[in-house]
Amino acid sequence: MGEAWPVNESWVTVVGNAATRPDFWETAAGVAVARFRLAVTVRRWDRGRDAWADAYTSFYTVWAWRTLAANVAGSVSLGEPLVVHGTLRVREREWDRERERERGRPLQGEGGGAAVGPGPAVDSGGGPNQPSRWVTAEIDAMAVGHDLTRGTSAFRRVSQAKPLLNAPTRTTSP
Repeated sequence: MGEAWPVNESWVTVVGNAATRPDFWETAAGVAVARFRLAVTVRRWDRGRDAWADAYTSFYTVWAWRTLAANVAGSVSLGEPLVVHGTLRVREREWDRERERERGRPLQGEGGGAAVGPGPAVDSGGGPNQPSRWVTAEIDAMAVGHDLTRGTSAFRRVSQAKPLLNAPTRTTSP
């Protein structure tokens, strides 16, 4: 039997630039996890200037699991143009001022089990001028790749098989 596909989820394909370097860690169960931010700037045709103009920028937190996580960590660099395909989640977050930590961080996703890894890269609400509640858009990635309309890329296949050292062979020597 194959893996079950989610039903009634919002599948999206988003084109943007890596706004952060990927964070990579493993869960307590040994599942690889990667996370990075993706910046997506809307461009509109300005008829008055007869040119393209940047509008607003949206930021998404992209989550990758297992083999995709390891490949994202080894392939994605800050500022690179990317295409991300996956399921969209909009989450409300809250800063627990008494315990000085973030609540609502997705720790399950596809990987299952709680993730053990780095916390937020910035203080997301602990300071006096920071909000204690906010909304974040997240994508659980099914695929991540470079945007080839903006450059070239070289693909390197990753071998899943781990060769055994001193493995017996079926050949005989004279």
